[in-house]
Amino acid sequence: MRLILLICLTMVAFAANSVLNRMAVDGGGIDPSSFAMIRVLAGAVALCMILTVRGGGLPMLHRDRVVGAFSLAAYMIGFSLAYVTLDAGLGALILFGTVQVTMFGWSALRGGHPTARQVLGASIAFAGLLIALWPDESGGGDLVGATLMVIAGLGWAAYTLVGKGATDPLAATAANFVWTLPILNILLLGTGLHAAPSGIALAIMSGAVTSGLGYALWYSILPRLAGQTAAVVQLSVPIIAIAGGALLLGEALSISLALAAALVVGGIAVAVTASKAPAGRN
Repeated sequence: MRLILLICLTMVAFAANSVLNRMAVDGGGIDPSSFAMIRVLAGAVALCMILTVRGGGLPMLHRDRVVGAFSLAAYMIGFSLAYVTLDAGLGALILFGTVQVTMFGWSALRGGHPTARQVLGASIAFAGLLIALWPDESGGGDLVGATLMVIAGLGWAAYTLVGKGATDPLAATAANFVWTLPILNILLLGTGLHAAPSGIALAIMSGAVTSGLGYALWYSILPRLAGQTAAVVQLSVPIIAIAGGALLLGEALSISLALAAALVVGGIAVAVTASKAPAGRN
């Protein structure tokens, strides 16, 4: 029961990033660039504090830091800018679909041998992603916002792939957050920054709580989950974000969004629960 509760808290934290970002930038309390920089700063502080309590140093000079920091920066910038125009639920769905489809495609390019069921699931998810990317009459999203979220998804997919081999993922994440901050400062300073106290508070909450503490909680329970289970529970994130956007932000639940969500989540569920191809299969 305790493990289930921790899983639920973690998934809510991940989904809350979308709601908090949209709430902050859509309400005019902060510009997306400032939100991204404050989120990373707060996340870095929170993660470093957790490491200090836990014990262990920051692997600042590891060879993966360059790719890790730049891919995290791509995610942070795309994510924050996309929510100027995208609804929280739609953005989370595009992000999730892009990450999963990209990782599936990368695995195939690297010599993986997907089963027919995995290919079917990925194809269904990709179809749902196309529906999510298609602008609709409800005004829930547009091409620019969708493109920015795809960039965020590609960045997060690259970040995830690079971090798969990390012996201490929490320490690696903390180091990447620290390195990402100067990158964001260089790229985003001078872009019309403004921030009200409410926007700053939401950015700090997103960085320190739903990102920093959320990642720490995830890495603490990940060893207790089978790989397949870890993938399946993450299917709840876009659904929670859609519900949160509707309940907290008054976002519309359109038929196209519901269809896209069903296809993306259902397709990924089919793919991740499929058995692996036998060794040596072509």
